[in-house]
Amino acid sequence: MFRSDSIFSRFFGFTPLSTVAVAMLASASMLTAPMAEAATKSTSAQKSVKQQATSSKTTKKASASTKRSTAKAEPASSRKIVILKNGKRQVLASHHAAPVRAAFTPAKPSLGEAMGLRDTEDALALRSSVALVMDQGTNEVLFQKNPSAVLPIASITKLMTALVVTDARLPMDEVLTITEEDKDTEKHSSSRLRFGTQLTRQELLLLALMSSENRAASALGRNYPGGLPAFVQAMNRKARELGMNDSHFVDSSGLSSSNVSSAMDLVRMVNAAYRNPTIREFSTQTEHEVNVLGRTQHYVSTNRLVRGGNWDIGLQKTGFISEAGQCLVMQARVNGRNVVMVFLDSVGKLSRFADATRVREWLEHSPAPQPHAFPSSPNLTQTPGGAHAILASQQSHGT
Repeated sequence: MFRSDSIFSRFFGFTPLSTVAVAMLASASMLTAPMAEAATKSTSAQKSVKQQATSSKTTKKASASTKRSTAKAEPASSRKIVILKNGKRQVLASHHAAPVRAAFTPAKPSLGEAMGLRDTEDALALRSSVALVMDQGTNEVLFQKNPSAVLPIASITKLMTALVVTDARLPMDEVLTITEEDKDTEKHSSSRLRFGTQLTRQELLLLALMSSENRAASALGRNYPGGLPAFVQAMNRKARELGMNDSHFVDSSGLSSSNVSSAMDLVRMVNAAYRNPTIREFSTQTEHEVNVLGRTQHYVSTNRLVRGGNWDIGLQKTGFISEAGQCLVMQARVNGRNVVMVFLDSVGKLSRFADATRVREWLEHSPAPQPHAFPSSPNLTQTPGGAHAILASQQSHGT
């Protein structure tokens, strides 16, 4: 056996093994050091690349998110904005404009509300600022609430229009044409009677009274001898003849808030209109069809109490503009007697009809009142049946 030292001695001389091992380890260390450094640099570079990639992805996501936000914001700049004007909704499209936050715009108060009349309390808890109920046969005031307040009366004006048209004894079968002159420039309301529509004076009067058709009322006034100015003069002359000293008219449709009257005056006008069979019939008709430029148009009464059929109504007219609120005048037979009801500046579309129903129920369950003459003063308080039966509220604010 030979010793391992002798083999190494042949190749490496007499250098001891330990010395060779140290030399080999040193060489290996020298060789691996650059490799480790390179590996470290490579790892660092990889981490840097990953960080850059992550950062790039984040940037791309943020950019994409920004684009999506911008894309979402762009349509918002042309979104539709709804506003409330003259008690009606109107849609305004804001194209290519900066997004805005729509602010709530309260409805325009009626004149009665502005005067504080809606704060007046009464025994029947009516929602109308003005109310007057009178026995048509005896002129007895059965109920009153702010009866002398002078307020806009909206389309109740059309009753006076009907009185002037029928008094003039114009041919009812004469064909009249709806023109651009009949367009509503006051409230910008719509109409199904298109320009060029041809109807008889009788049909226009029916639509004006039954369905409160504004262009029909305008055409009736415009086709009066002397035109609309002469017609308005005739309306005010008729009002004076009837003793309607609180009333004034400026158009034939009632769209202007300058058409004003009081409950006391309206009772006089209702009584005068009730004496005309044509006005009674047309105002209480439930429905009617007319030919408008080759197409059949179906019209119905604006009074739900007429359409309901459980009332005995001899004459009626509804009205509404924002300044006047919801209005209603009626002649009806209740509990065996004829009465005239007037409701002005009611809150809500159905409140005027609910007030009329409440008055009818009260009359049906009330004892027969003692007769009283028509009050010489419109502010006179009358309480038939005693204060427990009715509270005739007086106007709390001047007019």
